[in-house]
Amino acid sequence: MRTTDELFLLLTTDDGRLEGMSQRGFGLTASLLADLVEAGRLHLSDDRDPKAHLVDSSPTGDPVLDHGVLRLVQKRPGTRLSSLVADRKLNPEPLVVVRLQGAGVVGHEPKRMLGLVPDRYPTLDPGPEAHVRSRLAAVLAGAQAPSRGDATILSVLQGLGVAHRVLKTEAAGRSSRELKKRVEEVVASTPAGDAVGRAVSALNTAMITAVVIPVVVAGGSS
Repeated sequence: MRTTDELFLLLTTDDGRLEGMSQRGFGLTASLLADLVEAGRLHLSDDRDPKAHLVDSSPTGDPVLDHGVLRLVQKRPGTRLSSLVADRKLNPEPLVVVRLQGAGVVGHEPKRMLGLVPDRYPTLDPGPEAHVRSRLAAVLAGAQAPSRGDATILSVLQGLGVAHRVLKTEAAGRSSRELKKRVEEVVASTPAGDAVGRAVSALNTAMITAVVIPVVVAGGSS
């Protein structure tokens, strides 16, 4: 599974409810962008809020990655990472759901009561999520070196402000502040000169710019 799939599972309860946050799409989009960097399709500049350049628009054979490539073809070269994170058309959630359903990991209960009860994606195979959580617990405990995907997931969860809620068991008693510090340490441990490492480090800033600042501005203008 790619980080988009793993993040979706972490943000979905066992009975299929999606974590109640309108920013979930931002997180999935951010993880898709990191996957595209790792696949060598997207280049990010060294700016604090990097400029993104699509370097290869040929098909990847992965429906989720190809969705990202097709959308990025339509974007202006040099678009800031924070702007891409906030692009709702980049959100890969529907395709991630299809892939997880096809693999028998989640099911689908369609929305009902005129949409008042939203779609649910109950867990059919708990193994994949359990593996992800076990891996992240080991990383947070310092018992295992983080992969690029681990660092991406932790950075995105922290950027969404839900790391402690989603990883409460894996945090092993750490407070929200302590977990935030540990996530920062993990993200900082990714190779500074590595393209994916730079992308992961930039995601937190991009998430804050895309998710938190608009909310604060909207709140202040009411």
